[in-house]
Amino acid sequence: VQLQASGGGLAQAGGSLRLSCAVSKSILSFDYMGWYRQVPGQSRDLVARITSGDFTIYADSVKGRATISRNNAGNTVALQLNSLKPDDTAVYYCNAQSIRPPENYWGQGTQVTVSS
Repeated sequence: VQLQASGGGLAQAGGSLRLSCAVSKSILSFDYMGWYRQVPGQSRDLVARITSGDFTIYADSVKGRATISRNNAGNTVALQLNSLKPDDTAVYYCNAQSIRPPENYWGQGTQVTVSS
């Protein structure tokens, strides 16, 4: 299974970015689709996750600013992040997980840099 993330780049504080993740397998086969982010030297942390039933959760740091969505027909998952802050600067990773059987896949990451 391959996950291809795109949409990262340089943005100004207060702006918006939309990240997209294309998956080589039907995303309906996964229980969770998510976006994580990682700063060098720190752990990879959950940003947002959406279940196969469209239930969503968000990290406190992005609540009210982020929206995760899925396109089952196109096998894509998107993350819209608004009101960007310099603290949003990180490498963003797309993730696909299933419980039975247990599977966990990562995309290659896309850099987001927010300037103040």
